[in-house]
Amino acid sequence: MTASVRLRLSVLMLLEYFTWGAWYVTMGTYLITALKADAVQVGAAYANLSIAAIISPFFVGLIADRFFAAQKVLGVLHLAGAATLYLISGVQDFSSFWWLILLYTLLYMPTMSLANSISFRQMQDAGREFPSVRVFGTVGWILAGLLIGFAGVETTAATFRIAAASSLLLGIYSFFLPSSQSVKKEVCLSDILGLDALVLLKGRAYGIFFITAVAVCIPLAFYYSFTNPFLNHAGMANAAGKMTLGQVSEFLFMLLMPFLFSRLGVKRMLLLGMFCWILRYVLFAYGDSGAGAWMLYGGIALHGMCYDFFFVTGQIYTDRKAGDNIRNAAQGLITFATYGLGMLIGSYVSGFVAGRFSYLQTAVLHYDWRSIWLVPAAITGIFLLLFIFLFRDDKQ
Repeated sequence: MTASVRLRLSVLMLLEYFTWGAWYVTMGTYLITALKADAVQVGAAYANLSIAAIISPFFVGLIADRFFAAQKVLGVLHLAGAATLYLISGVQDFSSFWWLILLYTLLYMPTMSLANSISFRQMQDAGREFPSVRVFGTVGWILAGLLIGFAGVETTAATFRIAAASSLLLGIYSFFLPSSQSVKKEVCLSDILGLDALVLLKGRAYGIFFITAVAVCIPLAFYYSFTNPFLNHAGMANAAGKMTLGQVSEFLFMLLMPFLFSRLGVKRMLLLGMFCWILRYVLFAYGDSGAGAWMLYGGIALHGMCYDFFFVTGQIYTDRKAGDNIRNAAQGLITFATYGLGMLIGSYVSGFVAGRFSYLQTAVLHYDWRSIWLVPAAITGIFLLLFIFLFRDDKQ
């Protein structure tokens, strides 16, 4: 891969994740403050991304892989996404917002796979070259958070307009990416759904991991849906900007992954990742005060261990179990289980729980944040104990 191609792919990743990060982190805060949405509605809005994650493999498999060059499909989707984001910024009621954000996520989610596919086709050694390109996605997410935070627009529709501008730029830029012609092959339904990878579930150890991955994503949804509204409630200035500390942590722990993986192994890495999720929720539960501000920063900084030690380790574990023949199908299956099924359930559960611990006071909706955060801590703790018990005989 030449330096010119590397630069073009790096810009692709930066814009891809800048666009997502510009609206996703603060959507809950915007819905609560600007559209006066309740917790259940916030959860329903975030659930749309999981619905799109479930549906998007059909689109990529049936359309992008068969008929059109990937970079052209990417460009069209981002241009349509830019128009949709701009429309979202103008709606004043939750019902219209929900349908438009569903439309946008259906347009956006396939672009993640397409961006990866375009990158892989330009690489001779993806295992060595892809991380140095993909890391610019994390940089893009950080830049989006810093811009939104320092501009002070977390509670306004400007976040969607910023994302729309980024999507428009990326849509145009996509047509100038390296050519990635369609394969024009017959695609079986089993390929699209990753059904070939179901053979992995016959193994006891992987079956336990798979079920645990789905289960852990249920309490995980609390973090994505309600962290930004919570931090703003706690009085943290520039909450969106400071939340990028989590992505910095993710980047640093990603560099440590090869060393830790060889020392600790799969089981200990997964257990440590789950424990960090519990610790994060507990820190949030008891950090809602001036004296406990360090707990809030600690909970944010744990993102690297929470994400890398569970999700990245899980992807590596899946790759090891799958082998060459079903590698792509296996990664599709675990993505469906986590970001699709698990997060979909979790988005609705988190909305229900937050609604259960909300109350009206002087016509203003308030939340009992301590109780809200202790619920996912307890759920994750139960799954952690079950994981230890069921996985006790596995030596990996």
